Amino acid sequence: MKFFIDTANLDDIAEAQALGVLDGVTTNPSLMAKEGITGEANILAHYQKICEIVDGDVSAEVISTDFEGMVAEGEKLAALHSQIVVKLPLIADGIKACKYFSDKGIRTNVTLVFSAGQALLAAKAGATYVSPFIGRLDDISTDGLNLIAEIRQIYDNYGFETQILAASVRHTMHVIDCAKLGSDVMTGPLSSIKGLLKHPLTDIGLAKFLEDYKKGNQ
Repeated sequence: MKFFIDTANLDDIAEAQALGVLDGVTTNPSLMAKEGITGEANILAHYQKICEIVDGDVSAEVISTDFEGMVAEGEKLAALHSQIVVKLPLIADGIKACKYFSDKGIRTNVTLVFSAGQALLAAKAGATYVSPFIGRLDDISTDGLNLIAEIRQIYDNYGFETQILAASVRHTMHVIDCAKLGSDVMTGPLSSIKGLLKHPLTDIGLAKFLEDYKKGNQ
C-alpha cells in the first residue's frame, strides 16, 4: 500500500518524507488556501516546492469545470515536473479530459468519487488513480469502506490498472481497514500516518528495557 499525505503544508510533507514511508502527495484548492497559497503563479511555484521534497507522485488539481479549461490547466501542470499527476473532478468533462490525458500519456487522478459507477467510468477513461472519499461518506452515515470494497471487486473482475486511492482518510483505522480491503493507496493527514506508530505496550516495553539497562550499568 502506498502512503500519500493530503496537505499543502511543506513542514508536514518534509516530516512524512523524513519518516521514510511517504510515496506521494495529494493537494486541492482548499488545502492550498489553508496554507495561504493563492494566485496561479504562487500555486504553481508551491507545487514545484512540493516536488523538490518528495520522491513520488504529486496530485495537482485543476479548477476549471469545462473540458477546454481542464486540458489547458492540466497541460500546464503536467509540464511543471515529471512527478505531477493531473487531478480532475468526476464530472462529464472531467472524464473526457481524463481520456484526453490518458491518450497523451499524462497521468491523472480522478477525484470526488462517491460511487462504484463513477469509479468504473474513471477506469474506462484510463485514470491512473481514482479517489473515493471515504471520510465524507462516513460523515453522512454511509459506509465509505464499502465503496472501497466495491471498487476493488470491479477493478479485479476486469483487470483495470487504475489504482484505488482512498481519500478523505481521517484516522489510523481508516488506513488499516483500507489496507485490508486492498486499496492501492491511502491519502490522509500526517496524524493518520504517525498514529500507526502508537501502541501503549510499545511505550511500556521500551521504558522497561531502558530501565533495566540503566540498572545493569550503574
